[in-house]
Parts: sequence; structure tokens; C-alpha cells
Amino acid sequence: MIRYSRHLERHQVGRLGWLRAAVLGANDGIVSTASLIVGVTTATYSSYSIWVAGVAALVAGAMSMAAGEYVSVSAQSDTESADLAREKLELTEQTASEQDELTRIYQGRGLDPELARKVALQLMAHDALGAHARDELGISETSKARPLQAAIASAGSFASGAALPLIVALVVPLGSVVVSTVIASLLALVVLGFLSARLGGAPALPAALRVLVWGGLAMALTAYVGSLLGSPAT
Repeated sequence: MIRYSRHLERHQVGRLGWLRAAVLGANDGIVSTASLIVGVTTATYSSYSIWVAGVAALVAGAMSMAAGEYVSVSAQSDTESADLAREKLELTEQTASEQDELTRIYQGRGLDPELARKVALQLMAHDALGAHARDELGISETSKARPLQAAIASAGSFASGAALPLIVALVVPLGSVVVSTVIASLLALVVLGFLSARLGGAPALPAALRVLVWGGLAMALTAYVGSLLGSPAT
């Protein structure tokens, strides 16, 4: 009787689909909304304009992120489905060739020809399409495209990220909007970078620095544009 030792494994790859969409959405929500608020404030110094611009950015950005993610991930899903359908047909019409193909894949991964052939035959007997999807096409359950999940994660995370600079801009005095929004948004970006890195099992400091630098650059550029296009007197 073969005994197997058990140990707990916690890999992060299963989170990559929704984590990528959520991090992208939250980051974009913070950066784009904060940058817009900073730009509008430096151009107009109008509380009403800030409120309208911030709310519009939140709603439009969330819907844009959802639509963009759904369309792009749907295209990936359609490609995966087409590849699987083609592979299923080839398994029916060219079984021997598909067995040889899977054998060569396992040989390329280090198995000797006899063992590679045996593994290929056994896996195909168990689940031929699953074996080829995983080892030939690189499609597995953990990496499978999920359009609706990506769209919901992107929209929700964008709205959550955008809400922070909008709330800050509405509660602080008008004269403090720019400084308060920039500080709060940069701090939020650092926290977001840190959390996303930890959830993905990656080093936290590089991730936090990346979002901090790019977020700060975006806000600085829009503040400059706002100062060129408007003035406190407008």
C-alpha cells in the first residue's frame, strides 16, 4: 500500500484572474479620479465642478472598466473555446497523431520516450481533451478566462478606488482639496500596492513604489494642465 504524505499548499495562481482585474480597477479608480479632481480644482476652484467631475469620473470609469474587461476577456474565452473545439475534433479524427504529440511534449519536459508514451496514453484514456488542453494549449481551470467575473471585479474595484478621492475632495475645505486629495490618494495607492503584492505572493515594496510613482506623475501632470487651462478667477 502506497502512503502519501500530506502538506498544505497555498498557491496564488488561482487568484490571478480576479486579482489582476481588481487591482487594475482600484488603481485606475484612484489615479484617474484623483487626477481629474486635482486638474478641475486647479482650473476652476469650484466645489460644484469638483463634485460633478468626480461623480462622472466614478460612474463612467466603472462602466468603462467593466465593458473593457468583459470584451477583452470574452475574446480570450472565445479563443479558448475555439481551440478546444478544434482539439476535440483532432482527437476524434487523428487520435494517433495526438498521442504522438502529447508524448513529445512529455519527452520535452524530461521523461524518457517509453515513460512519456505511457503517461500520454494513460492521461488520454482518462481525459484526452483535458490532457491536451492543459499540456498542449495551456488551458486549465485555474487560468480559464471568466469575462463576467473580470467585469464585476473591475467595476467594483474602480468605484471603490474612485470613491476615496471624491469623498476627500467633498469633505475638506476648497483651499485644501488639491493637497488633501493628493496625499490621501498616494497613501491609498501605497496600501493598494502592498496588499496586491501580498495577495499575489510577490515582494511588496516594488509594487508599492510602482503605483506611487505613476500615480504621483498622473496627478502632477493633470494639475499642470489644469493650471494652464484655468485660473482661480474663472
